[in-house]
Amino acid sequence: MRIAFLRALVMVGTCLFVGTSSLQSTDHKIAKSFHADYVVVGMGTAGAGIAKLLSDNQKNSVIGLDAGRNQDSDAPIRNSFMANDLEPSYYATYFYQQEQKPEPFNGMQYHYTTGYLWGGGSSINGEQYVQGTNQNFQQWQDLLGSAWSVQRIRRAYKALEKYNGNTTNPSARGTSGPVDIRQAPKSPSVMAQKFVTAVSVATGFPEILDYNDPNTPLGPFTRWQLYQDPNGTRENSSRAYLEGIGRTKGKDKRKLQILSKATVLRILFNKHKKAIGVLIEREGTFYKVMAKKKIILSAGVFSPKVLLLSGIGPKKLLRSQGIEPLVDSPNVGKALANHVLITALFTANLQDAGVPADDPNALYAGGAFLPDPTLGSDQNTRTVQLIGMSPAQGTFAVTALLLTPKSRGQVEIQSSDALKPVLACDNILSNAEDLNAFKNIFRVYITNIATQLAAIDPSYQLVSPTLDIINDDAKLTDFIMANANIPHHWTGSCRMAPRDQGGVVDQYGHVYGVKNLIVADTSIIPFPNDGNTSAPSFMLARVIAKQILRESRP
Repeated sequence: MRIAFLRALVMVGTCLFVGTSSLQSTDHKIAKSFHADYVVVGMGTAGAGIAKLLSDNQKNSVIGLDAGRNQDSDAPIRNSFMANDLEPSYYATYFYQQEQKPEPFNGMQYHYTTGYLWGGGSSINGEQYVQGTNQNFQQWQDLLGSAWSVQRIRRAYKALEKYNGNTTNPSARGTSGPVDIRQAPKSPSVMAQKFVTAVSVATGFPEILDYNDPNTPLGPFTRWQLYQDPNGTRENSSRAYLEGIGRTKGKDKRKLQILSKATVLRILFNKHKKAIGVLIEREGTFYKVMAKKKIILSAGVFSPKVLLLSGIGPKKLLRSQGIEPLVDSPNVGKALANHVLITALFTANLQDAGVPADDPNALYAGGAFLPDPTLGSDQNTRTVQLIGMSPAQGTFAVTALLLTPKSRGQVEIQSSDALKPVLACDNILSNAEDLNAFKNIFRVYITNIATQLAAIDPSYQLVSPTLDIINDDAKLTDFIMANANIPHHWTGSCRMAPRDQGGVVDQYGHVYGVKNLIVADTSIIPFPNDGNTSAPSFMLARVIAKQILRESRP
């Protein structure tokens, strides 16, 4: 009953954690042990790729662990046109069910979740493929050195993608990688064309063809790039990397074994602080999964919890929860960042559809990437994302995301018992500059776009927020407070940086203070991505996996 209750209620990253009376105890009755060169915790967006890439070398044995299972054949996962219905519903079948603490800004409780199945977040997201800009990755290079040079990051993207679409820069795009990317729809809808025209006139930025071309990171566009194969079926890390392999040990001479329904309890260390394995529960039985070489933690937004429950974190916090510190690592969980989104609603022409009738998998009616409209801000830096959609006939919605927030949250544990959810809070808009930026998004972008849309087609009228709200500072603040929401774009809680600059891991994901333990997922991203976070997760998995292979050479 305890195990069944936990699987239904307490959700942690790409791996589910079962509580014990004390995670520091070693009195679990172990049924057996598994052994491999590498153990990868979490078969999500990053972990699936790492497991596959490490096992490409047939000398390496790899065990992948995930609390979920392969559900790629389920209609809600396979059929892309259902993607935008998944996240608002948070089906327990596919999502970890956990909320954050109430936000100080507006008192709301937001979900703290990802996909509870193979592929993790890539199996349940809105399918938008956004790499990030050279300006953003230059920050990585300045902080971390040549390990994350802009050129190296671009090579990694080109190697991983199989791009099916048009571009202004063919040399920057990959066409033979493992991850299918479709530019959709083939012919933009009338609604998307009207929206993009309005954005271009309102902002002065010309329409662009390929926002993942490093030379065209700013501007409106009629066609999104989506995680889909040419037929429109969802592409995720599970299909891209694990389809046809990993079901049984040794298949096709690949030494890859994936244990589904495997709940990770904690990381095991020897007396020299060397990670040697993980303790798991699987359908009521405890096992040890031992690693001869390295353990790669790809548990997503909950990777900090794994570290904390394993004794790696701020010593004061650990001791307050009855956990003896293995490593005093004060930065674990401290730099949690997330994007913030708010939607403006319009009436629309009843004859206009958001996506063409013959391509429901296209999902969106255009979009744009723009700079912060605040006076004096850098107009060459991507800060705002606009997404056009048609929620229902006769309606049009523009969702605005703030991509480079300065606000930071945190992740903590409230008990040594993993049954207890983490105490997470994004602290959205806690930095006054973020709130001011959102006000200007409405005052400048939404207002001007509304004017241009109405000029193109009077059927398009802004209905929420109304102009009287936008033009009144107090009312606009109240609107933002009431309507601010979050995507699942968490980064930074296990930040990759020098230790004296807030780092938890070094430039290759090695956890400071211990040996043979690597974190490789969005939690290590050092700066909020100026776009969606799944693409950087695919990218960093490739870079780190290749580095692990280099380190293992004799």
